[in-house]
Amino acid sequence: MTLVLVGTPIGNLEDLPPRAVRTLAEADVVLCEDTRRTGRLLQAAGVSAKKLIAVHDHNEAGQIGMVLDRLRNGELVAVVSDAGMPGLSDPGERLVRAAADEGFEVQVVPGPSAAVTGLVASGLPTGRFVFEGFLPRSGSGRTERLAALADERRTMVLYEAPHRIVRTLTDLASALGGDRRVALARELTKLHEETWRGTLAEALVRAGDIEPRGEYVVVVDGADAPPVAGDDELAAAVARLVSEGCSTRDAVAEVANVYGVPKRRVYELATGRPA
Repeated sequence: MTLVLVGTPIGNLEDLPPRAVRTLAEADVVLCEDTRRTGRLLQAAGVSAKKLIAVHDHNEAGQIGMVLDRLRNGELVAVVSDAGMPGLSDPGERLVRAAADEGFEVQVVPGPSAAVTGLVASGLPTGRFVFEGFLPRSGSGRTERLAALADERRTMVLYEAPHRIVRTLTDLASALGGDRRVALARELTKLHEETWRGTLAEALVRAGDIEPRGEYVVVVDGADAPPVAGDDELAAAVARLVSEGCSTRDAVAEVANVYGVPKRRVYELATGRPA
């Protein structure tokens, strides 16, 4: 029948909207990361006992067949995570893809999102942003991701566990520079909600005071746009490369790439002829 992703509170139970309560009450089965935690949420919402099935990172792929069978039998299947929006750094993505591929309807009951909540509370630009979730734990994957973020011009939103927050701030400062602005948000919507704002260098100075409880939303300012190069600077850059042995064609391509300007403009400046 229908697979419904239901957003759940990230801390404050009052953030569970009426439509989410109704959907959970009507569902034939609720897929959740932790049956005990979701059971308490349903009890607080006044939803009578439902059939709860654990679907988490370790078994999501293996549960797809069961979910599809239930949808074929006409059931309404609700999916929740422990907190926030399922499918966003939480189980659900593979279920949605499988259900959609089989032609079943997929609906979403929007709800709280730690990423968006942290972003709008950060004081950093919100017009364009990129969600990075959790960085790779180690190895080349982590190094490559950090290198890519160094040139990212959009505001970046990351998640991090409390016991890894200092290491991640250290790595971000090393890759992006200590003067990059950052906001650290934790315990969002809860009694002890806190958002700290400063630079990555300042964050490391106070690292010893960082509370090692509650997952963090880390919001980092994007890189500055490259300076706009003038005509003389572009022409000189091409001339320098040509003097070092590059062909005019290769020099034009290199300068256009480095300065982020059209090759046509660089060629015309370098040769005095239209491209």
